[in-house]
Amino acid sequence: MAPSRRPGSGPAASAPESLLALKRRARRINKALAEKYPYAHAELDFRNPFELVVATVLSAQTTDVLVNQVTRILFARYPDARAMSEADPNELEAILQPTGFFRAKTKNVMALSTRLVDEYDGVVPGRLEDLVTLPGVGRKTANVVLGNAFGIPGITVDTHFGRLARRFGWTTSEDPVQIEFDVAGLFEPKDWTMLSHRVVFHGRRACHSRKPACGACPVANWCPSYGLGETDPAKAAKLLKYELAPGNELLLDRLLAETHRAAEIRMESQRRLP
Repeated sequence: MAPSRRPGSGPAASAPESLLALKRRARRINKALAEKYPYAHAELDFRNPFELVVATVLSAQTTDVLVNQVTRILFARYPDARAMSEADPNELEAILQPTGFFRAKTKNVMALSTRLVDEYDGVVPGRLEDLVTLPGVGRKTANVVLGNAFGIPGITVDTHFGRLARRFGWTTSEDPVQIEFDVAGLFEPKDWTMLSHRVVFHGRRACHSRKPACGACPVANWCPSYGLGETDPAKAAKLLKYELAPGNELLLDRLLAETHRAAEIRMESQRRLP
């Protein structure tokens, strides 16, 4: 159940925060999100760094669910950088078409694969400065790969993360790089990767762009934007999505009981969808 709050009763209604107060509030939010989403994880399916970097490039302007459906076919056909670099562009376009912007994405993943083969012996590098030189790879994709495939801390700023970072008062910027730096200054590096997952999970499930479910929010007590969305708990609960949505209680129970299998459980639930 979400904490009880009144619109305008949080930090936004008081004097400007000191950096110390901002850090303390930010870390309370992270703790509450960790308790709410102990099963948070990367929602792109992958088995190795190559699959993750390609999947992340493909995820632009589409959903992770759709990308996961496409990459099951894609990687069965082209399992590594060499195979993808030698793909027939027309066949690759046909596979990637459901993801949108498929011609540009085909060029990017083929050029990325060729660069990996020519300069890195087909192996995805584990340094940000190398990753961002690959076709189609920016800081967001590089941080996804570093954090989830190499265990190197990174903050992933997608549209959800940027929106919530501004709502939480962690930044005022619209620039992803500035948001990354602003938020990085509030947390220890060891927390960056999981913080990214938790914030994105919350953005997809509760803190929506147009109508956030404020009345069902686990961080309402520390959010200066409380009241932007629906504050009635019953009405807000109906706005929740995925495993938090009404009717998905069994899925949520499984995720909470088997957090170590969260990605597998999620994949199973998505495959059952029509």
